[in-house]
Amino acid sequence: MSNVFLVGGLDIAELTLYLFFGFFLCLVWYLNRESRREGFPLEDDLTGEVRQELWRSNDDVMKPKTFQLPHGQGTRSFPDGYRDPMPTNVAPRAWAGEPLDVIGDKLSSGIGPAAYAPRADRPDIDMFGRPRIVPMRVDGHMVVEGRDTDPRGLPVVGLDGKVAGTVRDLWVDRSEHVIRYLDIALTDGGTATLPMPMCRVKARDVRVDAINASQFSGSPQLRSPDQITLLEEEKVQAYFGAGYLWATPERSEPYL
Repeated sequence: MSNVFLVGGLDIAELTLYLFFGFFLCLVWYLNRESRREGFPLEDDLTGEVRQELWRSNDDVMKPKTFQLPHGQGTRSFPDGYRDPMPTNVAPRAWAGEPLDVIGDKLSSGIGPAAYAPRADRPDIDMFGRPRIVPMRVDGHMVVEGRDTDPRGLPVVGLDGKVAGTVRDLWVDRSEHVIRYLDIALTDGGTATLPMPMCRVKARDVRVDAINASQFSGSPQLRSPDQITLLEEEKVQAYFGAGYLWATPERSEPYL
């Protein structure tokens, strides 16, 4: 009995490795559970019904986590029970996983490349509590660098080579000192807010490869001429972003 070993060949290095594996598995389980606090539920693709999660029973309700918002905006708790409603502007699907066929205007459908997150319908604010993104005429102290082309007054040319309107102002980010949007006065009398990353400023005009000139008039409109809300930003970017797939029938077809 003098040759009995309780732990065999187990040493400190091997024990440390086992402890690391155990810790890592617990960390993965914890992070997956926490990720369900603000979304990612297991929903049925056709009905939207929330399915049973493998690591939690129906009676195991996660306690909400509360966040204190700055500048007197109150608190938000998650999970809050909100679920995005099932889209109604799509054709019925026969089986789960079938692609959505949008009914009506695809660029403003809110589906696929036009999808957007339901962010708060209030302006983003800077550290001083002011609206973060405003027209340059409202900010007062920001100007276009003299060696760069000032887009104001230049015509805006769409994907089809036609003029959609004229740039009348620039929406600037007070926190990062960059141009976020161009304020466009359309030729038909309307207005449009164009995301800066989706255009190219040249010496004589502003080129947009996202949508055609006629599609500018259908872009989301802002409630206020002096500020843009987080939800409005989502909708504007989704509209122009969807143009890279749906602006023309040819774009939605495969190359080969």
